Amino acid sequence: MFHILFYCRFLRDLCWRTGLQLIPVECDSSNNFKITREALEKAYNKAKEDNINVKGLIITNPSNPLGTTLDRETLKSLITFINENNIHLVCDEIYAATVFSSPSYVSVSELIQEMDQPCKKDLIHIIYSLSKDMGFPGFRVGIVYSFNDEVVNCGRKMSSFGLVSSQTQHMLASMLSDDSFVDKFLAESKKRLAKRHNIFSKVLEEVNITKFPSNAGLFCWMNLKSLLKEQTFEAEMMLWHMIINEVKLNVSPGSSFNCSEPGWFRVCFANMDDETVEVALTRIRTFIGKETKKPEMQVKSWQRNLQLSFSSIRRFVHETIMSPHMMSPHSPIPQSPLVKAT
Repeated sequence: MFHILFYCRFLRDLCWRTGLQLIPVECDSSNNFKITREALEKAYNKAKEDNINVKGLIITNPSNPLGTTLDRETLKSLITFINENNIHLVCDEIYAATVFSSPSYVSVSELIQEMDQPCKKDLIHIIYSLSKDMGFPGFRVGIVYSFNDEVVNCGRKMSSFGLVSSQTQHMLASMLSDDSFVDKFLAESKKRLAKRHNIFSKVLEEVNITKFPSNAGLFCWMNLKSLLKEQTFEAEMMLWHMIINEVKLNVSPGSSFNCSEPGWFRVCFANMDDETVEVALTRIRTFIGKETKKPEMQVKSWQRNLQLSFSSIRRFVHETIMSPHMMSPHSPIPQSPLVKAT
């Protein structure tokens, strides 16, 4: 299965029990992490040379971790690619209603109707959940929308192992049938996401941290390359380890999302109250040394903390992160993308 810069738990969810192999399609910041036809073909041809039978391509739209929406031309290119190679396209659209600024969101289901050439609809599958858009992660309600009857029938049979309770179904049906409520809820959600995004963006700009321009999702993709001791993934893990344990902020390193460049981090900004946001932003300012009287001394202090040995970091990564029995770097502190002060 091909994947682009991806939600880090795909590795756990798709591979640990099935033996499925994820093959990266490399994207980088030089072209704003854009998914190109050239990158797809390069990865596909390399897989064929290695005698790997590629079954499909999986994407998230809006992107996790980038927080961006795929444009029409890119989506059409992906559809054309999977049709030509007769492989499946799985679109994770779980953040579809979190788009808070332009460009607007386009679902792959819309593009199918616009394609000039014939499209093999039975190769296209959409997955969704109420966890993000409606804020119902604990209800564990997922949706598979497929044009393939075999996939739908298989999903229907497997759903017996994870049925949604009658009470939950009744509540959700009542809520979702109230169009006025849903419209108001999503409108308010987008308004608040935009506000929180702007607050975080201004503080990151204030402390000279660049971030990837985003318009969706509950997070932003920030560039901390300037804080790395050297431009390696080992240095990235050192910095991540220090941010978690010293700064007390729970961010996710880019390497856990298969980013090809060290120094990128995903930070969530939406699942906390305003007080916690202020705590987080204060810690960010302090970390960069902007609130101290002698910022150069603060920076040197952090740099001294970065002198952790590579061997200890390797051991930490191996024992607590890469083990299939432990959490990934995505969430070393469960259910809390930014740690509240105690």
